[in-house]
Amino acid sequence: MQRNRIIYTALFSLVMSDVAFAADQEKKVDRRGQSGTAASGRAVAGKAGAGASATGASTKTSASATRTAGTGLTQAELIEVRGHKASTVASAATKSNTPLVETAQSVTVITRDEMDVRGVLTLNQAVRYAAGITADTRGGEGTRYDLYDLRGFTVPTFLDGLKFQDSPTGFAVAQTDTSRLDRIEVLKGPASALYGQSSPGGLTALFSKLPTDQRSYGGVTTTGGMFDLYRVDADVGGFATDDGLVRYRIYGTVNGQHTQLSKTGSRRFSISPSFTFGGDGPTTLTLLGNYQYDPESGSYGGVPLVGSLRRASYGYLPRDFYDGDASFEKFNRRQGAITYIFNHRFNDDWSFSTRGRYDDIRTIYRSVYDNGYYDSTDGTSGNLLSRSAYGTQEHTYNLAFDSQFKGHVRTGPLSHALMFGFDYMQQKADDMEAYGDAPDLDVLHPDYHMAIPALTPYLNYVTDSHQIGAYGQDEIRWKRLILTGSIRNDWYRSRQIEHFSQTDTRQNASQITWRASGLYHFDFGLAPYISYSTSFQPQSGTVSNDGGSTLHQASPSLGKQLEGGLKYQLPGTSLLLTAAGFHIEQSNVLVSVANTGYSVQSGLVHSDGFEFEAHAEPFHNLMLTAAISVQNVKDDSTGKPLIQSGKGNASLFAFYTMPSGLFKGFGFGGGMRYSAKAYGGEATYGSAWVPQYALFDGSVSYDLSNLSRSLHGWNAAASVRNLFDKHYIANCFAYGSDGEYCYYGERRNAQASIGYRW
Repeated sequence: MQRNRIIYTALFSLVMSDVAFAADQEKKVDRRGQSGTAASGRAVAGKAGAGASATGASTKTSASATRTAGTGLTQAELIEVRGHKASTVASAATKSNTPLVETAQSVTVITRDEMDVRGVLTLNQAVRYAAGITADTRGGEGTRYDLYDLRGFTVPTFLDGLKFQDSPTGFAVAQTDTSRLDRIEVLKGPASALYGQSSPGGLTALFSKLPTDQRSYGGVTTTGGMFDLYRVDADVGGFATDDGLVRYRIYGTVNGQHTQLSKTGSRRFSISPSFTFGGDGPTTLTLLGNYQYDPESGSYGGVPLVGSLRRASYGYLPRDFYDGDASFEKFNRRQGAITYIFNHRFNDDWSFSTRGRYDDIRTIYRSVYDNGYYDSTDGTSGNLLSRSAYGTQEHTYNLAFDSQFKGHVRTGPLSHALMFGFDYMQQKADDMEAYGDAPDLDVLHPDYHMAIPALTPYLNYVTDSHQIGAYGQDEIRWKRLILTGSIRNDWYRSRQIEHFSQTDTRQNASQITWRASGLYHFDFGLAPYISYSTSFQPQSGTVSNDGGSTLHQASPSLGKQLEGGLKYQLPGTSLLLTAAGFHIEQSNVLVSVANTGYSVQSGLVHSDGFEFEAHAEPFHNLMLTAAISVQNVKDDSTGKPLIQSGKGNASLFAFYTMPSGLFKGFGFGGGMRYSAKAYGGEATYGSAWVPQYALFDGSVSYDLSNLSRSLHGWNAAASVRNLFDKHYIANCFAYGSDGEYCYYGERRNAQASIGYRW
């Protein structure tokens, strides 16, 4: 065993030197699958639908050092290792660990260290510094779901390589507590060639904290902050047997906070135990469980456009304005999951991996919400806000599996990294919805304990869906040229029965998607690339091509992207610079036909843009992330941008830790994030545009062991978001006389924590 460890260490050092990772930071490469939580919300009457931690370490996976003859390039595919995965390596784009500088697609990596430094508590907060993001589309209010856009589109989320399936109605959607995550990867652009149904904008891949090769480790962190924030996070793990053949890790949290609205709050209880069997052997099995209970999760309401974006007769509504009813408000979510990850290495060239997860998500939701207009003659002079009430109970049962064979072969001077995979998803969902009127609210003298009439049930869905996908990929290397081709075929079917109307809706679709790319990695670190990729998304709706004479279910929307760019990694460091230009088209989009109950599939959406990112973690004790994006998203059917699509963003975050001297171990830094104006739809007065805004964040930390040896393992930290408490509108949805809503952005929010790690 000791001899094997020495061999593994030597081979690992060889891999690290070839991919130019910083010697003092890049520890052991781990191989985990990609994943995500898709949080998509659907509005009812325009409103009701959806939507500090201990040390993170990576899971055990296979890696290998296979050197291509005469190229000097190394592929990480064989060695069994554990530890943090480097910030310059990602697996989301290729389903295998690949250096970002050799990945012909835009990927943003957000590490555990970066999340801790910035004080990240939600996925919305985590992605704010990535290029191409339109952040917080429900502002600082709708925090129960993770809602943001990427390159103008909502995107799905994967967790540990398996998709979090959207609920049919958008309520029973899982939300992952980010403190149980080891890293996040944001993959930009169509990715259906490996993942099946997905968004043209890309996807978000989350990775859980799993057992590591340390004999004993852990940490406990307590956090407190504004709006009565409290958190306790615990993370412990190690060897369950003396020889390390069985390893464990358990993460748990208890937390809560009032929201920035006047009458709402959130609470959460979560635990995630995991066990790995097989130690460092060629065959390993990891079991991961999670149970999360959110007895309350804030409000999903907003404010009327008149009174927030546009001045009302009384002026503007305060940022803590609540449009609901405190006695009626309820959002209760229970979610449980069990995941397995099995890996087997046949030899130095071939391996097999399979993973699966069962999710069970139940939500009970009811609320009173404003209709986006006032009960007055001209829509601006009244103080009585029109409101409605809504309620639902939804329960989803989700299964997902993904299995892959991976191997290396040579054909003359070419080296091939092959992958053949098969995946399957199934979902069953039950949903009961009810609707009713609610009393108007006097916005100047609000009463939050009014009598709400009983709701009338009007929908009762049972949905059953299946997706089967088969895919293959070949990464071809010749000297420093890397060519990648991926192809996939999906078979998708669903059936939805609505009991009240006795309707039976079926979908049955098959779609081929593919990706091709080329990249050349110069020995001085520069890597120009070009790629083309496609995607598809099933969509609900009735379509007619002959004026309504015959009707059929909508076909999937199709996406395609052409992307080209440059990447540069400073040799011997983790400093990575990327620049990319892209053109995305989404076709087969549904366009409703006025005064009918059907649509036509003539819609076409364009997204064109440029992005630049810089990352270093760490670089001479400096953690750095910078991003700039400019994008233009247009819906041809309206001649306008997509609602909530922004014109771009820019950000800079830097954090420096003193390496020596009197303040050794003291870290300090801050960031700026800018969002360009965004289209909010068509209001009664014309196009509604959300103004641009710039926000500032700050962070400090201190390793208390520098004060005294007795404080070894103790650390204190503090962070603040929206440092100067800027008043801004995060997003609007304007539909003219059908309602006009806006959402205030997050107010200044400060927190401090103290933790002990071993």
